[in-house]
Amino acid sequence: MLVDQFGRTIDYVRISVTDKCDLRCTYCIPEGFRDFEVPQNWLTFDEIALIARNFTELGVKRFRLTGGEPLLRKDLPQLVEIIKKIPGVEDLSMTTNATQLSKHAVALRNAGLDRLNISLDGLSTSVIKEITGLNCFNKVYDGIMAAKDAGFEQIKINMVPMLNINDNQIEPMIQFCIDNDFILRMIEVMPMGHTGQQTQGKNLSDFLRQIYHKYDLIESTEVRGGGPARYWKSKDGKFTLGLITPISQHFCETCNRVRLSVDGTLFMCLGQNDDYALRDLIRSPDCTDEAIKSAIYEAINLKPKKHEFIEDDTKITRFMSMTGG
Repeated sequence: MLVDQFGRTIDYVRISVTDKCDLRCTYCIPEGFRDFEVPQNWLTFDEIALIARNFTELGVKRFRLTGGEPLLRKDLPQLVEIIKKIPGVEDLSMTTNATQLSKHAVALRNAGLDRLNISLDGLSTSVIKEITGLNCFNKVYDGIMAAKDAGFEQIKINMVPMLNINDNQIEPMIQFCIDNDFILRMIEVMPMGHTGQQTQGKNLSDFLRQIYHKYDLIESTEVRGGGPARYWKSKDGKFTLGLITPISQHFCETCNRVRLSVDGTLFMCLGQNDDYALRDLIRSPDCTDEAIKSAIYEAINLKPKKHEFIEDDTKITRFMSMTGG
């Protein structure tokens, strides 16, 4: 098993297949940003599989494909099939904005993708346009329903509540998820890059206290997932809520994950600048599995005890899409 210097077992890797995105969500990528990684620096599918296999041999069981928007990467279902065939992979999921999902949902399901997290910050077309920069609500909605029709279970809808922007969308989103048997996950804004640092998010620990009795919630362990979300379920079973609270109630002491960016850089923490480059190593002609595993161990030893979003909310200048979701 992979265990860091603070005794945390690392069994979850998030793999970015592209840093590009077709949306410009206000809390993620600045409008007009074009400084994306060039394709020749992207890891190939074989290189991603090589790294993933070495992680599984060190005890990692869960992987998530991220971006940017992962469905902008050509032939992504092929990568899903490759990773699912690696011995030891127990769970393979993906986070997507769903703009391309209606075209790929069936192929992803047939390739073996287990689960989907879909980003949707409201049900108002005007609010979505304000947040994403595009009039894309109908495409996203169609993608969500295509995933449902393709047979994906426990579809999670990721919402980032922002004060005076989409916090009035929370109640409609709850009802939307109840009506469609989706899980609503709300995520606190993290101060990453200029855009994240300029966005005022909602304190979700306070929010939970406000709605706890209204929806008759009890804590739940029924939801599959390898990440930091905590879940609550209404006693009638109709509504499931997940909260990711890196600011109001951080979960650093149980952090079990690292991120692999599209250019082969391992990031050990969203709120710290430690990283470890793997691309040159795996592209060297004399690279061995032993060398890759040794590099992974070195990287894990760089994993910090905690983030410093509260102590220094201007520290992380890279955008979320550069880190890998």
